[in-house]
Amino acid sequence: MLSASAATDLLAETSLSVLATVAPALAGLGGSGGDVGRFVLVCVACGLLGAVVMDFPMSKQEDGFAPAYVAAALLRRTPPGEVPFREAVVVHHATGAIAGGLYAVVFLLSAAVLPAGAVVGGVEAIPHVVAAAAVAAFVYGFFAHVVLPRAGRGIYEERATAVRGQWLRSAVVFGVAIGVTVPVLTSVL
Repeated sequence: MLSASAATDLLAETSLSVLATVAPALAGLGGSGGDVGRFVLVCVACGLLGAVVMDFPMSKQEDGFAPAYVAAALLRRTPPGEVPFREAVVVHHATGAIAGGLYAVVFLLSAAVLPAGAVVGGVEAIPHVVAAAAVAAFVYGFFAHVVLPRAGRGIYEERATAVRGQWLRSAVVFGVAIGVTVPVLTSVL
């Protein structure tokens, strides 16, 4: 039986070796490490763009920006009410960029084990759909079940269901934005 640290090391080693072996052969990425790096940067940009697109539904919902305030409050270690709007938006957009990077990793790992399907834009369709859905689900789940209970205590106690519902809709918008922008940008860049 493996210890937790040995299992983590093995998983990290396996994931990195899969990425190193498969990434250069992925459709639309060519064969060099620079192409993989460019792909990751494009995905980070798509994540940022997805977060910006999320601003629209968030602005239309009563508690729409609550997740941005709560996330910034967790980083600042202050109550959400003390976070300036600009800082909340910066954290929200930075988180979107990080989620774009996560999309790239999930895509590359998925492409290593799933059938490619058709190439849409610059990416393989099946790994793309899996990665976009997985990242959108992660974005929702991480905020709703980790960040909100830890940092948004007042919000969590009073209106957690409403905030989670609004965040779910916003996370779906993020997933759709990633779903559209990654194929488009990888086909032109």
